[in-house]
Amino acid sequence: MSIIYAIDIAGTFAFAISGALVAIKKDFDVFGVIIIAFVTAVGGGMIRDVLINAHPINWIGDINYIWTILSAVLVTFLFKSKIAPLRKTMFLFDTIGISVFTLLGLQKGLNYELHPFVALVMGMVSAVFGGVIRDVLTRRVPLIFKKEIYASACLAGGVVYLLLDQLQLNADLQFILAALVIVTIRTVAVVYELELPKIKNDVLGK
Repeated sequence: MSIIYAIDIAGTFAFAISGALVAIKKDFDVFGVIIIAFVTAVGGGMIRDVLINAHPINWIGDINYIWTILSAVLVTFLFKSKIAPLRKTMFLFDTIGISVFTLLGLQKGLNYELHPFVALVMGMVSAVFGGVIRDVLTRRVPLIFKKEIYASACLAGGVVYLLLDQLQLNADLQFILAALVIVTIRTVAVVYELELPKIKNDVLGK
């Protein structure tokens, strides 16, 4: 098992737990919790694969994703009171997860010979759209639309990856450096409560 694949599984586990916690808070039954955990963890990758006509779709081609999600749901049910307070730990896994999902999605787009910009968009879709689906199904305004630098961090890391790719660096080093950009931007944004500007008035208005 490669380090990147291990981190991918860890990120899937963290995303599934975050989805399960939201569903439990919304008083969903067991089936509902599993569904929300599932779409949170692999929804973004699934949308990406459908859009670029990649088969088999991520979780269909690797059963480990299913076992990871089910394990995350079980752990959440058994240790909910212990997990919920671990926000910093979950944030770390979540941040590492979006960095890996972004770059894996970007790589997959490039492998399918998409234009680099389109591949970059596919990377962002992989990282954030699972959370968007989760929030829509649980009647919440998606996090990426209202606060925190989330998708923007993925965009920045993806751009760095594409730039480094032109320098023909070692593939693993290229991946790690780009992932660190995403992790750093996301962490700094949360610590210092940075947000993207919001449009409240006409730019040229009085």
